[in-house]
Amino acid sequence: MEFGISTEIGAHHEFEQIEVVLRELLAAEGFGILTEIDVQAVMKKKLDLDKRPYKILGACNPPRANTVLDVDPEMGIFLPCNVIMYETETGSTIVSATNASAMFTMINNPDVEPVANEVTEIFKTVISQMEATFF
Repeated sequence: MEFGISTEIGAHHEFEQIEVVLRELLAAEGFGILTEIDVQAVMKKKLDLDKRPYKILGACNPPRANTVLDVDPEMGIFLPCNVIMYETETGSTIVSATNASAMFTMINNPDVEPVANEVTEIFKTVISQMEATFF
């Protein structure tokens, strides 16, 4: 089982525009961005390295997060769900979202499984919509 749900968007699309669409699609599915790490900027600031664009977005759907945390507060270790996007050497952009179903197989808790499956299906929809937008 794959830990991420991914697509590759061609180099003729701008990284920034891909990010705008990704954020809109996540928001339309009830996900807000709680955390954001601009890996490119961090590597430049901390290590003086020039890297290609790379972002890690910590996406959260509050009702689903609440359900999971009510089952077990320790589940917070898996939250928020990461959605990453990065530019490849060829200039295309990879967009990947957490496969929550795969992640939660480690837990083996039947109360969490339905929520994990819902989140996975939502992320599959978002990735599919990204493909429909850019292909």
